Amino acid sequence: MIISFDLDDTLFVNPAVTPTENAPKFPYNRIYPDRLRLGALELLSKIRSSGIALWIYTSSFRSEGYITSYFKRYGIKIDNVINGQRHAREVQGDKKDPLPSKYPAKYRIALHVDDDVSVAQNGRMYGFRVFLLKADDPDWVENLWNKIQQVKKLTP
Repeated sequence: MIISFDLDDTLFVNPAVTPTENAPKFPYNRIYPDRLRLGALELLSKIRSSGIALWIYTSSFRSEGYITSYFKRYGIKIDNVINGQRHAREVQGDKKDPLPSKYPAKYRIALHVDDDVSVAQNGRMYGFRVFLLKADDPDWVENLWNKIQQVKKLTP
Protein backbone atom coordinates (compact mmCIF):
# COMPACT_ATOMS: atom_id res chain seq x y z
CA MET A 1 0.00 0.00 0.00
CA ILE A 2 1.19 3.52 -0.83
CA ILE A 3 0.32 6.75 0.98
CA SER A 4 1.38 10.11 -0.43
CA PHE A 5 1.59 13.50 1.23
CA ASP A 6 1.49 16.99 -0.19
CA LEU A 7 4.12 19.34 1.23
CA ASP A 8 3.01 22.98 1.34
CA ASP A 9 0.48 23.64 4.12
CA THR A 10 0.16 19.88 4.67
CA LEU A 11 3.51 18.66 6.00
CA PHE A 12 5.42 21.94 5.59
CA VAL A 13 3.68 24.70 7.54
CA ASN A 14 4.17 28.27 8.67
CA PRO A 15 5.39 28.13 12.30
CA ALA A 16 3.70 31.47 13.02
CA VAL A 17 0.34 29.82 12.33
CA THR A 18 0.77 26.08 13.00
CA PRO A 19 2.81 24.29 15.68
CA THR A 20 5.91 22.59 14.25
CA GLU A 21 8.47 19.93 15.05
CA ASN A 22 11.87 21.20 16.16
CA ALA A 23 13.94 22.58 13.30
CA PRO A 24 17.05 20.65 12.31
CA LYS A 25 20.19 21.77 14.12
CA PHE A 26 22.57 24.32 12.61
CA PRO A 27 23.65 24.38 9.78
CA TYR A 28 20.81 22.17 8.50
CA ASN A 29 18.17 24.66 9.67
CA ARG A 30 19.64 27.05 7.06
CA ILE A 31 19.83 24.42 4.30
CA TYR A 32 16.28 23.22 5.02
CA PRO A 33 14.15 26.26 5.89
CA ASP A 34 10.82 24.39 5.66
CA ARG A 35 9.16 23.53 8.98
CA LEU A 36 7.39 20.26 9.61
CA ARG A 37 3.87 20.16 11.13
CA LEU A 38 3.86 19.01 14.76
CA GLY A 39 2.95 15.31 14.93
CA ALA A 40 4.26 14.54 11.44
CA LEU A 41 7.35 12.71 12.69
CA GLU A 42 5.30 10.42 14.92
CA LEU A 43 2.84 9.66 12.12
CA LEU A 44 5.40 9.19 9.34
CA SER A 45 7.43 6.85 11.55
CA LYS A 46 4.30 4.87 12.39
CA ILE A 47 3.41 4.59 8.68
CA ARG A 48 6.94 3.38 7.80
CA SER A 49 7.02 0.85 10.65
CA SER A 50 3.68 -0.60 9.56
CA GLY A 51 5.12 -1.48 6.14
CA ILE A 52 3.27 1.18 4.15
CA ALA A 53 5.21 2.90 1.36
CA LEU A 54 5.62 6.62 1.97
CA TRP A 55 5.59 9.00 -1.00
CA ILE A 56 5.60 12.76 -1.42
CA TYR A 57 3.33 14.13 -4.16
CA THR A 58 3.71 17.88 -4.44
CA SER A 59 3.00 20.43 -7.13
CA SER A 60 6.05 22.37 -5.93
CA PHE A 61 9.28 22.26 -7.89
CA ARG A 62 11.52 21.30 -4.97
CA SER A 63 13.99 18.69 -6.16
CA GLU A 64 13.69 15.04 -5.25
CA GLY A 65 17.12 15.31 -3.61
CA TYR A 66 16.03 18.20 -1.39
CA ILE A 67 12.86 16.40 -0.32
CA THR A 68 14.43 13.02 0.43
CA SER A 69 17.41 14.52 2.25
CA TYR A 70 15.12 16.82 4.28
CA PHE A 71 13.19 13.86 5.65
CA LYS A 72 16.39 11.84 6.09
CA ARG A 73 17.51 14.53 8.59
CA TYR A 74 14.57 13.42 10.71
CA GLY A 75 15.22 9.69 10.16
CA ILE A 76 12.30 9.23 7.74
CA LYS A 77 12.84 7.32 4.47
CA ILE A 78 10.74 8.55 1.56
CA ASP A 79 10.11 5.83 -1.03
CA ASN A 80 9.26 8.06 -3.98
CA VAL A 81 8.79 11.72 -4.88
CA ILE A 82 6.50 13.20 -7.51
CA ASN A 83 7.16 16.93 -7.84
CA GLY A 84 5.71 19.49 -10.23
CA GLN A 85 8.19 18.65 -12.99
CA ARG A 86 7.61 14.91 -12.81
CA HIS A 87 3.83 15.37 -12.70
CA ALA A 88 3.95 17.62 -15.79
CA ARG A 89 6.07 15.07 -17.65
CA GLU A 90 4.38 11.82 -16.62
CA VAL A 91 0.76 12.82 -16.00
CA GLN A 92 0.02 15.88 -18.12
CA GLY A 93 2.51 15.10 -20.91
CA ASP A 94 1.27 16.49 -24.22
CA LYS A 95 -2.42 16.10 -23.41
CA LYS A 96 -4.32 19.17 -24.54
CA ASP A 97 -6.95 19.15 -21.79
CA PRO A 98 -5.49 19.99 -18.38
CA LEU A 99 -5.52 17.23 -15.79
CA PRO A 100 -5.72 17.82 -12.03
CA SER A 101 -2.69 19.22 -10.20
CA LYS A 102 -2.30 15.77 -8.61
CA TYR A 103 -3.40 12.43 -9.97
CA PRO A 104 -2.49 9.70 -7.42
CA ALA A 105 -4.45 7.01 -9.29
CA LYS A 106 -1.75 6.96 -12.00
CA TYR A 107 0.75 5.74 -9.42
CA ARG A 108 -1.61 3.35 -7.57
CA ILE A 109 -1.48 5.49 -4.46
CA ALA A 110 -4.10 4.18 -2.01
CA LEU A 111 -4.50 7.47 -0.12
CA HIS A 112 -3.23 10.99 -0.75
CA VAL A 113 -3.06 13.52 2.10
CA ASP A 114 -3.57 17.17 1.16
CA ASP A 115 -4.90 20.44 2.56
CA ASP A 116 -6.34 21.66 -0.75
CA VAL A 117 -10.11 21.29 -1.19
CA SER A 118 -9.74 21.21 -4.98
CA VAL A 119 -7.52 18.10 -4.69
CA ALA A 120 -10.27 16.40 -2.65
CA GLN A 121 -12.85 17.44 -5.26
CA ASN A 122 -10.63 16.05 -8.02
CA GLY A 123 -10.34 12.83 -6.03
CA ARG A 124 -14.12 12.40 -6.15
CA MET A 125 -14.21 13.31 -9.83
CA TYR A 126 -11.25 11.19 -10.99
CA GLY A 127 -11.61 8.29 -8.55
CA PHE A 128 -8.76 8.57 -6.04
CA ARG A 129 -8.89 8.76 -2.24
CA VAL A 130 -7.90 11.97 -0.48
CA PHE A 131 -7.68 12.71 3.23
CA LEU A 132 -8.37 16.44 3.49
CA LEU A 133 -6.17 17.80 6.26
CA LYS A 134 -7.79 20.73 8.00
CA ALA A 135 -5.35 23.31 9.35
CA ASP A 136 -7.12 23.61 12.69
CA ASP A 137 -7.53 19.88 13.47
CA PRO A 138 -5.68 19.19 16.74
CA ASP A 139 -6.38 15.45 16.33
CA TRP A 140 -5.09 15.22 12.76
CA VAL A 141 -2.58 12.44 13.53
CA GLU A 142 -5.21 10.18 15.10
CA ASN A 143 -7.84 11.03 12.46
CA LEU A 144 -5.45 10.33 9.61
CA TRP A 145 -4.18 7.12 11.20
CA ASN A 146 -7.79 5.91 11.51
CA LYS A 147 -8.38 6.72 7.83
CA ILE A 148 -5.21 4.84 6.88
CA GLN A 149 -6.49 1.78 8.76
CA GLN A 150 -9.83 1.99 6.91
CA VAL A 151 -8.11 2.24 3.54
CA LYS A 152 -5.74 -0.60 4.45
CA LYS A 153 -8.74 -2.91 4.91
CA LEU A 154 -9.99 -1.97 1.43
CA THR A 155 -6.62 -2.32 -0.30
CA PRO A 156 -5.51 -5.78 -1.47
